[in-house]
Amino acid sequence: MQINPGAAEFPHRQIAAQLKAQVRRGDWGPGERLPSIPAIAEMFGVAKQTVQRAVDQLRVEGILITKPGSGTYVRGTRRRLNRLSRGRYGGFRGYHTDLAARYRQQLVSVGRAPAPPEVADAFGVPDGTDLLCRRHLVRTDESPVEVGASWFLPGDTAGTSLERAEAFGRPLYQEAEEATGRRYVTATDTISARQPSREEAETLQIRPDTPVLHLLHIAYDERRKPIEVAQATWPGPMTTLTEEYKIPAPAPDPDPDPGLVLG
Repeated sequence: MQINPGAAEFPHRQIAAQLKAQVRRGDWGPGERLPSIPAIAEMFGVAKQTVQRAVDQLRVEGILITKPGSGTYVRGTRRRLNRLSRGRYGGFRGYHTDLAARYRQQLVSVGRAPAPPEVADAFGVPDGTDLLCRRHLVRTDESPVEVGASWFLPGDTAGTSLERAEAFGRPLYQEAEEATGRRYVTATDTISARQPSREEAETLQIRPDTPVLHLLHIAYDERRKPIEVAQATWPGPMTTLTEEYKIPAPAPDPDPDPGLVLG
């Protein structure tokens, strides 16, 4: 292990690149503890602060995780999200068993709450309007990987099961369809990247400077009226969005007009 003092790249970035390469090669596997910062500093012949900056960079990138009083470990979870929210509806509008097998969703709270601006805009109501909100947390065995909420108009949910603080034995959208009498027909997903709020960083157990990916999912009925507005926030470096789709074959050239004279 060595750095090039004459290189344009900062020493801590050179160290981070080499540590990342070792993780990729499998020198340290998921969940395995790295040598201590003083030990790594001695390997590279640099100050401990330089190694700390390299470790901090790899934590922000989601490659390493630091456990206070224990050490620095290779993070074992990298969440793959296929087709954004489409997997929520699954094949034939059923439960997405692949996600269910890997992640545990916990209902955190159910009740009225002021609508944040993006939710209010989606429903066409003023900011801060009281709406029904069902908040959840998604975990793996290792750590939290998602904080989210589903919002509904109180007029659609009054007296229904959606107001109860209980999980359902089926996807939420199926419960919502039955409770509201409206069918989910189309939906839009909007993904943005930003810094986490303090509460999000604490819940997701990430540093405040770790970027997050944020999803706004709006589900509409046949009249293009929103039924549900859902939010989900994921640690950006630990999350990949994968879209697989078919590419249409080229359309055949149309037959030339027999009456058209070319040349």
